Amino acid sequence: MKLFSGKRLNLLLAILLVGAISFAVYLHMKNARLEANPDALAEEESKDLAAEVGRFILLPKGEIPTVATVSDPEKLKDKPFFAKAKVGDKVLLYPVAKKAFLYDPVAKKVLEVAPINVGGEIDKSLEVDDE
Repeated sequence: MKLFSGKRLNLLLAILLVGAISFAVYLHMKNARLEANPDALAEEESKDLAAEVGRFILLPKGEIPTVATVSDPEKLKDKPFFAKAKVGDKVLLYPVAKKAFLYDPVAKKVLEVAPINVGGEIDKSLEVDDE
């Protein structure tokens, strides 16, 4: 008993070929959009993260946050806002609303909320996510 006859094998190969071509076209179009607007990916990721965090806490409306990632919590331990921070935690900065949110994406928890002073530099222990 054959698992695939000639006609079935041809049909399966045709379906796989169409799927592969469709996927290649999708990736090409996505790459072209990113080349046209390199900030679009960072903005999209910020919106996605804000939507995720917004399930747990009310976030400022009408503002896309600047997102930073905690890279060295040891340098931040003397700042109360970062007392519970660990590598990989996200900081959502809302300069118009003057608020910052510390979020743990692994535990899916908001760890801290604080007012911010707009105009200061972002700490060097944070990496701004602007790929």
